[in-house]
Amino acid sequence: MTFIWPDMLVWLVLVPVSAIAYIQMQRWRQRSAAVYGDPGLVQSASVNRLGLRRHIPAVLFLGAFTILIIALARPQAQVSLPKLEGKIILVFDVSGSMAGDDIKPNRLEAAKAAARDFVDRQGLQNSSGVEIGVVSFSDGGFSTQSPTTDEDQVIAAINRLTVQRGTSISHGIEAALNSIAAGNGQPLTLSTNRSESPSPTPTPMPKGTYTNAAIVLLTDGENNQSPDPLAAAQAAADRGVRIYTVGVGSAEGATLHIQGLTIRSHLDEQTLQQMAEITGGTYYNAQDEEQLQQVYDNLNPQLAIKPQMMEVTSLFAGAGIFVLMVGGLLSLLWLGRIP
Repeated sequence: MTFIWPDMLVWLVLVPVSAIAYIQMQRWRQRSAAVYGDPGLVQSASVNRLGLRRHIPAVLFLGAFTILIIALARPQAQVSLPKLEGKIILVFDVSGSMAGDDIKPNRLEAAKAAARDFVDRQGLQNSSGVEIGVVSFSDGGFSTQSPTTDEDQVIAAINRLTVQRGTSISHGIEAALNSIAAGNGQPLTLSTNRSESPSPTPTPMPKGTYTNAAIVLLTDGENNQSPDPLAAAQAAADRGVRIYTVGVGSAEGATLHIQGLTIRSHLDEQTLQQMAEITGGTYYNAQDEEQLQQVYDNLNPQLAIKPQMMEVTSLFAGAGIFVLMVGGLLSLLWLGRIP
């Protein structure tokens, strides 16, 4: 247990001081009765018949005082609470080909618009425990925004994305899987050899581990760096993570001018469809924004028990008041007064 205001606990020194004062007062009363006699003979006889019970109200008052001092320190305790959990990771291709203008104003801006619309549609549904994270990739994958229910943070992360270089879809999927598995101590490292399947380290997670998670991959599908995107999709499938691929671009393609070279870039729908099929997801086209809502509808949030720190001041305050009331009631019934 931790305390927000631990300095308040110094008041606990008054507890033993009060106990000693009460004991000394009882001894003084006994000496006074023996020397001078007790003028309240009837009440004294009644109290003496109670024996040690006559001290119970005082003990309860002292206990209530102790509990209330602890409550003033605002204690926090780790409690296990049930919580619905689900994660959606938006994975953006920010490679050079996303500057293609076959979708206006360009592919990346179209992908960002589709993603913003998707996030906006979630609205208050995120209060159900579904979190959205943002990952970007070019020749490497980066977690731009960890999964959160804060819509403003997600939108801000999307707006910050700009076109970079290179394309490695696998690195984007790797970053997304690591974002999903954050806190489980099971990072995923994909092989850099196209002929090899990605292998998680140190040990594989069981298939279907993350049925409450999904990846939304927004890309033109063109990949020019290893590992193989289909092998990365298989790694996601083995964990129960579905990949919903969103094709950004057109079959006609766009002409790009990069470092003095003229390159023709096309939407690779075949690869994106295969990735979605491997993981049990669905392929969409970025221009069909309405369909993206199905990603959320198909998500299966799971009830999990998670420990978290919670302030328990009210519990201590309530317990202190209850003990105080019991002590006062017993004192009134047994002694005819409240100490």
